[in-house]
Amino acid sequence: KANYFSKFSKAPVICKLVGRKVLDGVGQPTLEVEIYCTVKNYEKRICSTVMSSHSQIPENALPETTEADEKERSDSVNTAVEWVNESLNTMLRDLKPTDQCTVDKMLGEYFTKKVEEKKEIQKQEEEEAEATLALTSCTPSATALPGKKKAANPGKKVAVAERTIPPAEPVESVLCGSLAIGGTSLAIAKAGATISRIPLYLHIALLKCNQDSPKEITLPLPMVTLLNCEKISPSTLKLVKEVMLIPPVQLSLKQGIERVLDIQKEIMRLLEPPGKALLLLFHFQPQALKRISHLGCLITGCDNLEQLLLLMQTACNNIGLELGTDMHLAINCAAHELMDYVKGKYEILTGTFKRPDEMVDMYVELINKFPFIIALIDPLRKEDRQQWNHICCALGSKCYLIAEDAATYISKLKIDQNINIPTCSGVVLKYINQTRVSDLIELTGLLDGQRHITILGSPDGESSDDSLVDLAVGLGARFIKLGGLSRGERVTKYNRLLAIEEEL
Repeated sequence: KANYFSKFSKAPVICKLVGRKVLDGVGQPTLEVEIYCTVKNYEKRICSTVMSSHSQIPENALPETTEADEKERSDSVNTAVEWVNESLNTMLRDLKPTDQCTVDKMLGEYFTKKVEEKKEIQKQEEEEAEATLALTSCTPSATALPGKKKAANPGKKVAVAERTIPPAEPVESVLCGSLAIGGTSLAIAKAGATISRIPLYLHIALLKCNQDSPKEITLPLPMVTLLNCEKISPSTLKLVKEVMLIPPVQLSLKQGIERVLDIQKEIMRLLEPPGKALLLLFHFQPQALKRISHLGCLITGCDNLEQLLLLMQTACNNIGLELGTDMHLAINCAAHELMDYVKGKYEILTGTFKRPDEMVDMYVELINKFPFIIALIDPLRKEDRQQWNHICCALGSKCYLIAEDAATYISKLKIDQNINIPTCSGVVLKYINQTRVSDLIELTGLLDGQRHITILGSPDGESSDDSLVDLAVGLGARFIKLGGLSRGERVTKYNRLLAIEEEL
């Protein structure tokens, strides 16, 4: 009887949002959003999400830069908590959690209003600063004394970039508090799925195909980070940030991950001191730094790229696997971290520099020599558009050329669909800051239409929330890039992926 009458009860509506400051997987502050709904006249906690945080500060940044970044992050989380508990809590009350479009539209309008407010404040501050400057320049003490101009040191040569390269595009400023938008949008999607009694990935898939049942749900292929090559370690290789394994399509996800773990065990055995004798036969000795990276994998150092690839080949051969058929390789070059702007060249090894067009030749040679590398992520900076075109013409049929840092921000990609996406095979999308679920749905639709592949990627500061996996499955992403098979916040996501495979 209870079930019969429950059909006539009012649909659940949002009654409260709670925002709080929590820690992510690397101990940085981030935002948690909880959703409460009125279900059959009772207030009930439905779900919560924890946002991942993303830092664009490179590994070798100065301590003061890192400190400023940490302060900015802390301020941003505090502001986000305030927005959720006050404005957004009032604004979204009485809406249905299943009405994602309406919620996202309101969140977008709220965010735009906050951006306008910030611009107004900046404009006022600039005007006040100009007025102060005008006043001080009128006072005689501020005027410079004639004849005191500092002469240039005749013996000092000024370094000039040998060939001008396009300067780095300014980093998109992140509005303080923007996490509140992404966190709330994702929490609402999760609440909508819970209320509808369906998994989040199915809820997302239904939103993407306008409530029609998706034809089939496919799992993304995992890009599992095996090694993190620190660009600041004592070894000389700088060209590689991550070495990733991609299991072949014909394996189940479970089999693929087991195979990756076997390779990982063998790599660790080879890097143990007794195994070094074997490695010396190949005239190289990679350094295994006994640390696990925040990406959830082993940190290592090599003196050139061939050392690293021979190590991978040896490990696979030892356990009876062949690279290129039983397992594929992907390399994240993170080229934006290699550029020496004084020389106008990329530093690929300590003291070895290459111009953007020389980089293209080097990659062509590399893929011809090691055809088991099926993806290069960020082989160039996004500003080197001409070279992206060249590398795509030369290698587009042999491997995926993927833009991660080289892609633009989701907000900009939506406004101008071709803006700053270099010619590439696919794009890594990250759910950070003011990204909303609707933005991802719209953008993956655009990328599908342009025959680009979509990869959902974990940001640097991962949280233990596993919603990213459901997003990737529901959106039909081709790959998912989650880091390595260590650290709780990374492994949680692999476990969720395995659980979805079982369900499907």
